[in-house]
Amino acid sequence: MTETPLVTTPAFDSGPGTDIELRSSITVELVDHRADDIGVVRAARVSTAGERAHQEERGDTYAAGLINYLMRSRHGSPFEHNYMTFLINAPIFTVRHLMRHRTWSFNEESARYREMDPVFYVPDSDRLLRQEGKPGHYNYVPGAPGDLEDVVTSARSVYGAAFREYSRMLESGIAREIARMVLPVATYSSVYATCNARALMHFLGLRTNRPDAAYPSSPQREIELVAEGMEIEFARLMPHTHAAFEKFGRVSP
Repeated sequence: MTETPLVTTPAFDSGPGTDIELRSSITVELVDHRADDIGVVRAARVSTAGERAHQEERGDTYAAGLINYLMRSRHGSPFEHNYMTFLINAPIFTVRHLMRHRTWSFNEESARYREMDPVFYVPDSDRLLRQEGKPGHYNYVPGAPGDLEDVVTSARSVYGAAFREYSRMLESGIAREIARMVLPVATYSSVYATCNARALMHFLGLRTNRPDAAYPSSPQREIELVAEGMEIEFARLMPHTHAAFEKFGRVSP
């Protein structure tokens, strides 16, 4: 298990005397991995070196050159022989964005088997609150004066009412799997997510907003925060692979 600290966004203070907790934090923690650049090199070399590939010692210069060649030529399979497992704590609507990436493996906490905590998402003061333009070509802009306060006030009211009804149903004997239906998608959930480097690069290409990318994307900010946390760990574990990903337009091979 890695000792890497959590990657987190600033927390929101829900204020004293509330029966629910409001957060703006989204956390990403690398909890397990077997991923490095030499694994990519050995997976590629087996096609020409056979069983000797696993014993070869190759320096950084060779590794960087071969990885650049693989990325440039779109030879993707050598980037699949590794794994990274992340623990993410985020609102349910963000977890659903993550689960769109179907080559990953997921395990999420279940509201069928445990009572959910009264913890809900609200945007922080840095979150852009308005959008301009048409679908697929939105520009996000800051909110007008009072927008954030309006969002938080509305959210606190709705979340509080939803959780009170959820708790009331549980206390009356309604099954957890039924009572959960009143909880909003802003309820926090925790999920294990495991991927290989090739799948992660595909995810990063879609879920980060980088104007210098070959195919710029406009993800929702909350899933982008998850992607940014994962990319920090990816760059640390596989620096040559990450550098080649950047160099060739942030496109998964």
